[in-house]
Amino acid sequence: MDKIRIIGGAQLKGSIVIGGAKNAALALMPACLLTDETLNLANLPHLADITTMAHLLAQHGVEMVLNGQAPNGGHTGRVLELNAKTITNTTAPYDLVRKMRASVLVLGPLLARCGEAKVSLPGGCAIGTRPVDLHLKALEQMGAQIEVEGGYIVATVPGKRLKGAHIVFPQVTVGGTENILMAAALADGETIVANAAREPEVCDLAHCLVAMGAKIEGIGTGTLRIQGVERLHGADYSVLPDRIETGTYAVAAAITRGTVELVGARRDLMESVEKVLVECGAKISDTDRGVLVDADGAHLVGVDIMTEPYPGFPTDMQAQLMALLATADGASMVTETIFENRFMHVPELARMGARVNVHGASAIIRGVPRLSGAPVMATDLRASSSLVLAALAAEGETIINRVYHLDRGYERLEAKLAACGANIERIAGDAAAE
Repeated sequence: MDKIRIIGGAQLKGSIVIGGAKNAALALMPACLLTDETLNLANLPHLADITTMAHLLAQHGVEMVLNGQAPNGGHTGRVLELNAKTITNTTAPYDLVRKMRASVLVLGPLLARCGEAKVSLPGGCAIGTRPVDLHLKALEQMGAQIEVEGGYIVATVPGKRLKGAHIVFPQVTVGGTENILMAAALADGETIVANAAREPEVCDLAHCLVAMGAKIEGIGTGTLRIQGVERLHGADYSVLPDRIETGTYAVAAAITRGTVELVGARRDLMESVEKVLVECGAKISDTDRGVLVDADGAHLVGVDIMTEPYPGFPTDMQAQLMALLATADGASMVTETIFENRFMHVPELARMGARVNVHGASAIIRGVPRLSGAPVMATDLRASSSLVLAALAAEGETIINRVYHLDRGYERLEAKLAACGANIERIAGDAAAE
């Protein structure tokens, strides 16, 4: 199993290209199931989760072609053509779905297009319960008959066509909103989704569906209105830049007291993270190519944050921010309101000298002058990146184990950081075992 070795203390200086948003791409890819024409997705990141979704769609009968010679080059030059002209299988098997929670996003499109689906209950990061019951109750309101049998969601639609419904989510659910958006696009009549998720990735899916011929109003608000149409067509669509990757590398610049230009980043997608970083003492500005994060010579101080649904501070940036606060002057408090079990990185940060005390859903962080390198273990995707960030600022060598989590969400992380001066290398599994 691969490991990452980091010798900390180097100040990051340079530029990092931000890729397409993983969480947007994982919802956009299943949208191809809604049409028999080709959906072309540009700016698709090369990540383990994207590969898993591609394998899942392929076993449903989706034909895919990766075009690496499209115009403009770079990330936008990698275009994935997805064609679901013939859906050969409506079962999403356990061995694929268990690897990634986003796999459940095939449920809505399969029901809308085929009137039936059998989807394994999903897996993914071990950060607490993230039930799909909100998805299922909403689909039942639209006329689906659903049973959970042997670890599978077995759903059918009498008459093959879902019906429009007025759905009120009792709590904000990104995946639930995305599943219903896709299901409602081909349903009979109007569907209203109240308390809908407003995340940029949800908006990206809605805009893609509109490009495919869907009729959606209220994009970016808490109430979505979808007028079902008879059929959708193909489209060309580019995935928006990844705001979590943007935020992670912004923290990398700050924690090393460096200066990094985030090429392709969109400042409007990172407003809550920018606010916290500026409060800490970093400077953030626009450039011709993206966003500049400057913490050279900065005296960083502690701040309090609380994770909230968008546009609040994202739970997917909580672990990274905690690593930064561990090196800031003074005390900070981090409160996690989205997921339980999302402080599993705390014992590993403590191994590096961080002073963190957890009280229920809150953690008190008291900054230390210097973290120390240590062997640590990644527990989930964002915890992995928090350990990388801490290692960049630590004195001495840090070995991070179980880095396969990182590969699910960060493309070429070592190369991007090394290009800015980080002393970082991946140790391949065989060498790591010696």
